[in-house]
Amino acid sequence: MKKNIYLFILFFSLLSTQLYAKGNLMILKLKYGAVEIELYPEKAPNHVKRFKEFSDEGKYDNVVFHRVIDGFMAQTGDVKFGKSDSPDFNLNLAGTGGSELPDLNAEFSDIAHTRGTLSAARSSDPNSANSQFFICFEAAPHLDRQYSAFGKVIKGMEFIDMIKKGDPNSGAVKDPDKIISLRSK
Repeated sequence: MKKNIYLFILFFSLLSTQLYAKGNLMILKLKYGAVEIELYPEKAPNHVKRFKEFSDEGKYDNVVFHRVIDGFMAQTGDVKFGKSDSPDFNLNLAGTGGSELPDLNAEFSDIAHTRGTLSAARSSDPNSANSQFFICFEAAPHLDRQYSAFGKVIKGMEFIDMIKKGDPNSGAVKDPDKIISLRSK
């Protein structure tokens, strides 16, 4: 009897872990291939909620990677000026816009900014993140507990590495790559 109870508990634990992970996995499609991202709602619930909402509504589709610094990070998510199929698209303004929703309060955590970390982009105000985000190419410990990290690339980082790099100083990208689609898995 005890053996059956232990087996039931083990089975239920594995099943619930799988279901939890499924609800927090995203697929980012780039022209180079598909990237799988795991989100951490227990660390940054409001950032995850906004990211999933915008993703599943298609708001990130066709948004350019407007700032890409080799060895550091690739930034995207400007749904106002960075959406290449929008009448408001303006590459010179990409990175200055956001959504119509209010900015998010910081959700700093113990998540380290390592290779593949997904984090909220913001201005110098810690509570100014809105729609923009970045993915780290390499570890960036100076960002730890200064930016709201809320996920990590778990498959396809080689496709993130292929994103067109920008100016070595500013990161500005001429003829940038873009998100084809971004959805929950």
